[in-house]
Amino acid sequence: MIDLVAAAHGTADPRGIREVHALVRLIAELRPSVPVSLGFVDVDVPALPGLVDRVVADGNQAVVVPLLLSSGYHTAVDIAREAERRPRQVQAAAALGPDPLLADVLADRLRACAELESMDRVVLAAAGSSDRRALLDCSATAALLAERIDRPVEVGYVSGAGERLGSVLARSTGRVAVATYLLAPGFFADRVRRIAGDLPVSAPLGADPRIARLALNRYDAVLSTTGEAGPTGPGSAAVVSLVRAAAR
Repeated sequence: MIDLVAAAHGTADPRGIREVHALVRLIAELRPSVPVSLGFVDVDVPALPGLVDRVVADGNQAVVVPLLLSSGYHTAVDIAREAERRPRQVQAAAALGPDPLLADVLADRLRACAELESMDRVVLAAAGSSDRRALLDCSATAALLAERIDRPVEVGYVSGAGERLGSVLARSTGRVAVATYLLAPGFFADRVRRIAGDLPVSAPLGADPRIARLALNRYDAVLSTTGEAGPTGPGSAAVVSLVRAAAR
């Protein structure tokens, strides 16, 4: 059986750690025949390279699935490097976004915080990146969200390149809601709320079953390119590496 190694960004915020671990548990529950583990490309432990080494130590194969909402440095460098240094054992999947499932979750989070019918426009608040690929992915997500809520959606970033969230909000007219395009609570989510002030702000996407299914779709897409059948039925118990006791 080919392992699924989920690769998250990492955070020092215990709320974010708990949310990411909860998402990985959902992935394991949806596909109990697949061994699932969790590593981080930054901040948290276990670090992705060491985890991949342990997973493939006995000749196992693995697909690294980014729990990242867009492509960029971490997918193109950190995660791609794992596949490059063990090409016969490790393959890298695509980032989670852009994808219609993420837009569906974003729309639901917005409806939970605001009466969308009374809103004139929405600003999609993203973490940001210096990588143009990530900015293009966020723009694509904004377009998908606009289709679902029938409102114009513009992107504002809290870091990296691209127009900053505060600037986008300052020139936005009418009634505005903010869609938080972040996976989990933490520094960036708190910053979005501070910048938005009194505007309605949606919660991060969180441990949603649709996102868990999307991660499995990315895993299956890699297997389909190698002729491996994506397992769908029950089998051996999944192995979920939940290293941080604080996440339990």
